[in-house]
Amino acid sequence: MSLAVRDDELAEIMDDPACDGRMLEATLRRFGTINRLVSGWGAVYRLRLRPHLAELGRPARVLDIGSGGGDLIARLAAAAQRDGLDVAWTGIDPDPRAHAVAAARGPLPGVTFRCTDAAALVHEGATYDAVVSNHVLHHLGGSLPAFADESLALSRGIVLHSDIARSRRAYALYAVGITPFAPGTFLRTDGLRSIRRSYTRAELAETLQHARPDAWTVESPAPFRVLAIGRGRA
Repeated sequence: MSLAVRDDELAEIMDDPACDGRMLEATLRRFGTINRLVSGWGAVYRLRLRPHLAELGRPARVLDIGSGGGDLIARLAAAAQRDGLDVAWTGIDPDPRAHAVAAARGPLPGVTFRCTDAAALVHEGATYDAVVSNHVLHHLGGSLPAFADESLALSRGIVLHSDIARSRRAYALYAVGITPFAPGTFLRTDGLRSIRRSYTRAELAETLQHARPDAWTVESPAPFRVLAIGRGRA
């Protein structure tokens, strides 16, 4: 198996509508722990999102596209509340199974979950002060440019798409490190497949900039991570 080339044909189990529902729910719920350990969103919030929201000087609206079980938006909402920021958060996911897990979190101050996608919100004319996503880009394949453009259309401010950076070292470390968290979930199999499907920093920059030159920059905010940063045009 080579990681030199992105494997766009590889499917993840959790994307299969017929996958085991209990294992899917367990996977979505355990993402909260995994994302805290490896996603790098603590730094992204402190260095990118919090300063942007604070500079607005007014209540803000933030959209999380592909919010899954809702762990990221719950974490960001709690951080913003601790920082005294007035933010309304919306998490969207077109998969009703993921939406059900997010909704089951119960009422979270300032947080709303919807079972829909970005294209539908663009059609509605919705706009937000910031748009974010986590672990979505590697799922998209040829639809990545359209997704990226939709996220720009929805934001009046910053756009932040965070994902895995494909590498042999990331693959090897994840294969070992995920072992204690994997039983009863798809975390091991799908996580390794996610790495094989993911972009390197150079690949992601080339893909985004080819679709819309000068609209995006791509950084590495943490080990084994890529962060696409855009400026909305809503």
